[in-house]
Amino acid sequence: MKKLLVCLYIVIAALEARAQPLKRARDYGLQFGVIPTGKQNAITDVAGVKVGQTTLIKGDNIRTGVTVIMPHEGNVFQQKVPAAVFAGNGFGKLAGSTQIAELGNLETPIVLTNTLNVSTGLDALIDYTLQQKGNEKLQSVNAVVGETNDGYLNDIQGRHVTKNDVLLAIRNAKASDVAEGAVGAGTGTVCFGFKGGIGTASRLLPKSLGGYTVGVLVQTNFGGVLQIDGAPVGRELGKFDFSNQLMNNADGSCMMIVATDAPLDSRNLQRLAKRAFMGLAKTGGIASNGSGDYVIAFSTAASVRVFHQPVQPLQQAEYLQNDYVSPVFMAAIEATEEAIINSLFAGVDMKGKEGHQVPALPLDRVMPILKKYNVVKK
Repeated sequence: MKKLLVCLYIVIAALEARAQPLKRARDYGLQFGVIPTGKQNAITDVAGVKVGQTTLIKGDNIRTGVTVIMPHEGNVFQQKVPAAVFAGNGFGKLAGSTQIAELGNLETPIVLTNTLNVSTGLDALIDYTLQQKGNEKLQSVNAVVGETNDGYLNDIQGRHVTKNDVLLAIRNAKASDVAEGAVGAGTGTVCFGFKGGIGTASRLLPKSLGGYTVGVLVQTNFGGVLQIDGAPVGRELGKFDFSNQLMNNADGSCMMIVATDAPLDSRNLQRLAKRAFMGLAKTGGIASNGSGDYVIAFSTAASVRVFHQPVQPLQQAEYLQNDYVSPVFMAAIEATEEAIINSLFAGVDMKGKEGHQVPALPLDRVMPILKKYNVVKK
């Protein structure tokens, strides 16, 4: 009975932490870059994009979940979106990436989960796609599933994510209120030695630069020397890789999803994805040997969608020219950096498998550091 009460307390405490309104980095006075954010400062500021999440916190050992990104509201298989993948470090299991690289488009929602549940995500996405109206005769589908390893806090070998969990996240996907921190695929992740998780941010370019929106969602589970808007937080806290032993807390992974309504082809989307990786670098990430760090970038612009059954052999579409993509690149860098930091600011203390504990970012110690380096006003 005592053990049951302890487990119940952990679940209730975690749920209460998420139920309370969490402050984001900007609520503490931080400003990342110079481009204004979208209305929600989230990937869902890109019109049509939705996010759904299923969080699994059970007993002492289950700390995992699913996060789903829907590129648009229609049938993604029938109306594919231009896409690209960039592997900053390829120690990961990003399913479906080779077809994106070959054909330059995405034909399913994107599922994020833990390493050993990638196959579950694939199975669920295949079911979802085959059951959509118009897809009854399909005999092939390239489902896309990314992952990070949450095995420190989660009983990853138990493979507790089910197809129903994935399908529930898809059904509940919405275009607002993207939860951050220890939710969905970020429930059991660790970042810079602190509680990582899901983070998101966006940028809205002025009309003079195209008026395009760029949104980013991240699943953070990596290490390095934490920097927040340039301030050497990890060094000041004395908590960074090599501080205790070689490669301490360095391995992990980071999934970065970049959405934009700018009409980009797969070539420029890959260039965009590379810039998102620069945002990770600005936070102090080092892309260690054991870290699977991937970016998936896609365009939601209706004019550049790829139809499964084209009515004519030639596709006529207008794409943003190279000389006009630099502002979009800059937006991705800024949004990725902020999304990663948001994942940390939303973190909560968590205890999981085998009694392992990961603390939240200690804001009571971090804020004086940010003031010391003039990142926020005193």
